[in-house]
Amino acid sequence: MSQNNSNSDEAQTQSDSQALIEDLRAQVEKFKNDYLYLRAEFDTYRRNAIKERAEQTKYGAERLVGDLLSVMDNFERALETRLSAENFANYAKGVEMTAHEFRQTLQRHGVTEIPALGQPFDPNHHEALTSETTTATPAGNVLRVLRKPYKLHDKVIRPGQVVVARAPEEN
Repeated sequence: MSQNNSNSDEAQTQSDSQALIEDLRAQVEKFKNDYLYLRAEFDTYRRNAIKERAEQTKYGAERLVGDLLSVMDNFERALETRLSAENFANYAKGVEMTAHEFRQTLQRHGVTEIPALGQPFDPNHHEALTSETTTATPAGNVLRVLRKPYKLHDKVIRPGQVVVARAPEEN
């Protein structure tokens, strides 16, 4: 009888082991399928992100360009105008208004002029083309601006070209 119990216990253990193996195989298969699904999802996400970034790069300036086209229309109308002594004042006023509209459009899109004239020279914002001796402006400050500096939000997109004041030499 002891032999039968031993065989029965052994058969039960083998049956339990077989069931455990099958359960583990099913879990492995489920994890494998979950992994493959998530990997496919991630690959799709990555492809979509790359596509979206490419479109953003390609069409990112669309709003700015659309706004600038109305400014361009005003410049083209100005170029079509026959200039005479009688309409010169109105023409000049129209050009000033168009320049103002252009500046406002740039500002709406985050482009702003960096103040330079009279400010201390800053190599992050200015490019010194030369220096001049003067007592009118403190030494090291911007005496003249030859090309205005601009930034887009907080990034300098064009440094200004400036003349820097230099103190007179003492004799």
